[in-house]
Amino acid sequence: MKIETQELTPALWPALERLFGKNGACAGCWCMWWRLERGERLSLAVAPEMKRRQKQLVLAGKSRGVLAFVEGEPVGWCAYSRRTELSRLDRSRSFACDDAEQVWSVPCFFIKAGFRGRGVARALLRHALRSIRAEGGRIAEAYPVRPPASNAAAFTGTVPFLESEGFRVLTAAPRGRQRARKGL
Repeated sequence: MKIETQELTPALWPALERLFGKNGACAGCWCMWWRLERGERLSLAVAPEMKRRQKQLVLAGKSRGVLAFVEGEPVGWCAYSRRTELSRLDRSRSFACDDAEQVWSVPCFFIKAGFRGRGVARALLRHALRSIRAEGGRIAEAYPVRPPASNAAAFTGTVPFLESEGFRVLTAAPRGRQRARKGL
């Protein structure tokens, strides 16, 4: 299986829309969970609003990410961003850090069913890290879960996967999301 990756551009919005489907990937998220403001909640009821907001960001060139394609069909997504652009992270006590201005986050993956465990996430992550380096980033951070985790909970990646790509886990929590970093 040949996996091709491409940086998200406004012209690729239809591919992201096709990949995420009617419900917007993870329960209507449209990759907006980390951007939610205080008091906002996700549900399928607000999925159309999340889609509208993500599309607005994409068309304005303010949503960064990588799409994976197999035979021209979108099969995966990986978001990346400056950490300070993700308001939910700024509010998080468990992910607090004193160097947020220098950190880039890789907060989300979405791999289409049937393509999981086939190298798509790895190809996406490697492309995202190259893009972060090209933007001058020197620290990448991710928020993986420890196995066993459901596919729905693993949208941030898993600890073994990120460790295999050189990330070091900074938290010692036995469960829940961890904070992991990699120097670039």
